[in-house]
Amino acid sequence: MSARDRETRRRSGSRRGGRRKPTIEDVAAAAGVSTATVSRILNGVPNKASEETTERVRRVVTDLGYIPVQVGRSLSTMRSALVALLTPDNRNAFYASIADAVQRALNTTGNAMTLCNTRENPDMQDAYIDEMRSHLVSAFVLLGAVETPGLHRLLDDDYPVVFVNRKCPVEARYPFVGIDNYAAGRDVAAHFASRGYRDCAALHGPLISSASRERLEGFRDGLAAAGIQFAERRVGGCELTMESGYERSGQLFHNGDWPRAIFCGNDPIAYGVYRRCRELGMRVPQDVALFGFDDNPLNDWLAPWLSTVHVPLAELGDRVGRIVADLLAGNDAAPRSLLLPYHLEIRTSA
Repeated sequence: MSARDRETRRRSGSRRGGRRKPTIEDVAAAAGVSTATVSRILNGVPNKASEETTERVRRVVTDLGYIPVQVGRSLSTMRSALVALLTPDNRNAFYASIADAVQRALNTTGNAMTLCNTRENPDMQDAYIDEMRSHLVSAFVLLGAVETPGLHRLLDDDYPVVFVNRKCPVEARYPFVGIDNYAAGRDVAAHFASRGYRDCAALHGPLISSASRERLEGFRDGLAAAGIQFAERRVGGCELTMESGYERSGQLFHNGDWPRAIFCGNDPIAYGVYRRCRELGMRVPQDVALFGFDDNPLNDWLAPWLSTVHVPLAELGDRVGRIVADLLAGNDAAPRSLLLPYHLEIRTSA
């Protein structure tokens, strides 16, 4: 573009009454270098400009408020600085806290994050995977993955992927960050046994989730190890929501046949069960003991009475962000699997 054309565009922008956005040509002119030099500096190409020139260009970029357009770089590398995080329920404060921690960790590495809410819907998961791939995201963080054709395609194409909370449903070789859900389920069963609760129930999450399956299996095996018989009529499946916990507990309490203690697949399920107990005039824990899972951030404010399994959310999110950064940097030493410590948070409900 000639100087005359640039001046014409500048005046046209002024006549429209809007502030014209600075261009790479403006930066080059103010810094006294070529546009190619500006591009190389902003793209981090090494050994292409002196320190003095680099500092001058960066100072001009700041002074003018120039925002580099990432499209060209994305097309040349077929990757952007964007990481997609897929969550099963962005209403759940547990998932939201993990997403916030992941985003903060990624921001320190020069990457940005976009959040996609799959609502535990396999078709929606695939739609988001395809959409995010079309935007050339550099990596995926899957917070509640289920096995789908789109996930298979993603893994077959060797995309950087980190699984969080739920293990990869396809094969175990992909990075996973979470806790030992099986061991935590066993520990809850051992706690129930230590309190003398022998008529126990479980309201688990969807069994397409490795986390839900392992929690239930650990709880079942823990009861067996304590010599407690676990009746199948005391087992029920739920969505991981308050509404589902409330509805399913109504079936569990049918005809006044309620269990002495209930292990809930997550804290929102326990919230729903608690409301049902209150409506039926049952006291917690005197009549029914409740145990949740995750130690949802809402507990401090709304349910300080709920016994639960504490998951270190902030550390989990930070570790995920660091693993993504390592994968994008081609660091082969990035951990394949990382189990973080958990503990039982014993409060008044159990």
